[in-house]
Formats: sequence, C-alpha cells, structure tokens
Amino acid sequence: YILTNHHVVAEGESYIVRLADKREIEARLIGIDPQTDVAVLKIDGDKPIAASLGNSDDQEVGDWVLAVGNPFGLLEQTVTAGIISAKGRRGLGLSNYEDYLQTDAAINPGNSGGPLVNLNGEVVGINTAIFSRSGGYQGIGFAIPINQAKKIALQLVKAGVVARGWMG
Repeated sequence: YILTNHHVVAEGESYIVRLADKREIEARLIGIDPQTDVAVLKIDGDKPIAASLGNSDDQEVGDWVLAVGNPFGLLEQTVTAGIISAKGRRGLGLSNYEDYLQTDAAINPGNSGGPLVNLNGEVVGINTAIFSRSGGYQGIGFAIPINQAKKIALQLVKAGVVARGWMG
C-alpha cells in the first residue's frame, strides 16, 4: 500500500507555521499543485532563516540522507538517516507526475512535507509518501526531488497555478 498525506486546501487560506524554536507565525497559501503535492505558503512579518536548497540531480543512489519530520503528528523534529535507494521512481499511482527519490530513511505518516536533507545540510527532497503493508515504516519512502519542487514553486508564486501542456 502507498500511504501519503495529501490535504485539500484553498488559495488564500491561512495557516500557522511552527518554527524549530517553537515560535508560531501566520502564513497564507499562495498556491498548491495537487498533481505533485507541492504548495507555497507566504509568511508575513519576521522571516525565519531558510534552509539551503541543494541540487537533487546531483544525488546518487547510495548517498546518505536525513529525513526530518513529525511522525504520527506527535514527535516533532524527528530526524532519521538512510540512503537514496533509487531515483526517478514512477508508476506508484500517487500522481500523474511521478519522479520520486526513494529512500530507506524512516518516513512515517506525519513526515509528509518535511525535508530530505543531504549530509551538506541542503534540502534535496520533500518527504511525501511511504510504501507499507502495515501502515508504518518498512524501509521504502518517497520524496519529491527539490529541483522539481523549485520549478513548481516558481510557477505557483508567479501565477498561483502550474501550467502543463496536454494533447487532445
């Protein structure tokens, strides 16, 4: 079974973003791409220090990565280690635009949206789903490559939607 944490949201909705230092800042949804499960939030007021984004194309199978998240919605700032198990995973039935990094770092429900980080501290993916027969970690997790997320985010900021070509 493939487990993911897709949410239905509307543009302009407001959210509270909790930072590592426990501060909570109001944020507004700029846009969402349901096809890839990527969204852009705008934080007003004090801007936190942003994580450095890496180049997911530079990652190789066997590279060490860390998955950061909030498993089961209970355990904030959990970090697990693993490797990139595969690149370009498709055919999972999660979306029409699949090109996932596969990792064996422990990802559980609630980790969705957390960063997959290389050992240089750069975000190389966004944790999005796991393959599990039990509903918990079984060593097969998936992350959206950060290069794909950056392209989608730029379109969401510019136009609020992602434009895709189609035939027919």
